[in-house]
Amino acid sequence: MKLYDRIFPPKVMTLENGKVIKESRSRTPLILIVLLVAIIISGEITGFSLSTLLSRGEQFFVIIAQMFPPKWDYIQQIWTPLFDTIKMSLLGSVIGSVVVIPFSIIASSNIVKNRIIIMLTRLFLSITRTLPTLVTALIATYMFGLGTLAGTCAIAVFTFAYVGKQLYELIETADMGAYEAAEALGASKLRCFINAIIPQVLPAYLSNCLFCFEGNVRYASILGYVGAGGLGLILNEKIGWREYSSVGMILIVLFLTVVIIEALSHYLRTKLT
Repeated sequence: MKLYDRIFPPKVMTLENGKVIKESRSRTPLILIVLLVAIIISGEITGFSLSTLLSRGEQFFVIIAQMFPPKWDYIQQIWTPLFDTIKMSLLGSVIGSVVVIPFSIIASSNIVKNRIIIMLTRLFLSITRTLPTLVTALIATYMFGLGTLAGTCAIAVFTFAYVGKQLYELIETADMGAYEAAEALGASKLRCFINAIIPQVLPAYLSNCLFCFEGNVRYASILGYVGAGGLGLILNEKIGWREYSSVGMILIVLFLTVVIIEALSHYLRTKLT
């Protein structure tokens, strides 16, 4: 710290009455130095090479160029997997968002006072949140076989973990005044929660569910890599056969679908707020 003080000395101000004020040092230079060292170490560990990136980076655009013009007549084979992807995303999002509600209530410290129950519930949500969606889909394919059921389960698990954390944080930040007043009048905890907490958190909860659904459409498009159905199945097939014009058609349809869903979701979220 002495070396740091010499390089970045604190500012000293002398007032008219002779009193000396020493301003607190900014930790920003130290943080930037630590961040720079971490970046350098990460580059060494991962084998990152800027020269290789500059010399071989144009190959990315070579593959992109092979996707255009896309194979327009291939669009007839895209519709069924596309609808499977949307159905997986919608059903998985609804299941995950609904099933997680009681878990989020139990994980809220202003509703449940038992710290052990809160800790265990949050730990369960954290463990669920660390599971990659592809790994969950792979496990589901072993349980239920290949197809959209496995993809739906994987998306439901991801939605469960994501919405669960958002929801219990919303409940904890809710104004407890009306809840405590209703409880003091003799209402049950369930009645107090329904009348005092739900109206406060419902718009933000639905907004988070819609936002999660947007992302799930994109995630579902790659679940076919592990046999979970949807667009990922034909996308993996066409990339394997190097039919990049068909890949370009798949990506265009997926892009337009995501744009439409995001626009609709944004419109609904603005109405909720």
